[in-house]
Amino acid sequence: MAGQMGPMRRGPERHRGAGDVLRRRADGYPAAMQWQRLEEGRSGATHVLVLDPGEDPVVCLNGFARDRGVGAAQITAVGAFETAVVGWFDRAAKDYRRIRVDEQCEVLSLIGDVAEDEQGPTAHVHTVLGLADGSTRGGHLLEARVWPTLEVVLRSSPTVLRKTFRPGIGLALISPSRPGEAS
Repeated sequence: MAGQMGPMRRGPERHRGAGDVLRRRADGYPAAMQWQRLEEGRSGATHVLVLDPGEDPVVCLNGFARDRGVGAAQITAVGAFETAVVGWFDRAAKDYRRIRVDEQCEVLSLIGDVAEDEQGPTAHVHTVLGLADGSTRGGHLLEARVWPTLEVVLRSSPTVLRKTFRPGIGLALISPSRPGEAS
């Protein structure tokens, strides 16, 4: 019900997806992400997800979206990472160059979306990370280890967005339906 707030819930220890594996934090302990639905209506739902130290936000976001059948969503977040790997897409190689951030960093900006690809609902997230010296690193979030927290707002839509792999580009990109087509 719209506006109704309940207690934070522990996320499921299991998520559907690749092999239905037990989600684990980077340090090997079971994931303990908490979440709460803030509102739900005809236009979709809004959830808050709170990740604990050691959790990988990419794994948690994908697991949450797949568990709940989220086919389209917008993602924003604030928090911090102990370590992270962001990517810069190299057009010539058609692959991401991995940029390691091996130090505590603030999540200055984290935005993205959820759309369905061959694995099901999948998060596509970009981030800008602030380092201790005031410099920044940014790009496509490939992996990270949360510390002390990451607070995510996920706004879902009842519509499904689908990604289609484009060989000439080397990426799967959102392919919106045309008016009158099924989503």
